[in-house]
Amino acid sequence: MYGWLWRKLPGGAAEKILSVTLLAAAFLALLFFVVFPWVEPRLPWNDVTITSPRPHSSSAAASPAASPTPSAGFPPDGGPSAGSGR
Repeated sequence: MYGWLWRKLPGGAAEKILSVTLLAAAFLALLFFVVFPWVEPRLPWNDVTITSPRPHSSSAAASPAASPTPSAGFPPDGGPSAGSGR
């Protein structure tokens, strides 16, 4: 396919390189500004359902494993842990 495109484009090598670059940029712009925004709402990536295998109780809510937080498993300051030596 690339050979066919190279033969069909007019001009010398420099003009063909410029033409291929512009065609590739136009194709990527079409994808990013038209195709991907059209397809994105149709994809199931944002349809997330989180269910608990057991009912919530006061003791389960108090345990750290039952209450997911963004910093679970990481130090509170977000930096390296004290024992890592870094």
